[in-house]
Amino acid sequence: MARNGYALGAEGGHITTARALKPKPSRRKGTISKRTKMCREIAREVVGLSPYERRILDMIKTGGSSADKRIYKFAKRRL
Repeated sequence: MARNGYALGAEGGHITTARALKPKPSRRKGTISKRTKMCREIAREVVGLSPYERRILDMIKTGGSSADKRIYKFAKRRL
């Protein structure tokens, strides 16, 4: 926002120049590092699927007339 030098108004106030700031560490939150990603992949290979994921796969295999809707509702409740 550029200031206009007037005391009133949306852009009112003392005229200043914007400084280039370093990004905050909180901006990085949620991004997965290479090391974390690799560790999670290895853990997934060793441990396998969680019980609710196994049940969903079983529901897909057995099928049925309203299987898609049941699977969707089941997954929604679990997540």
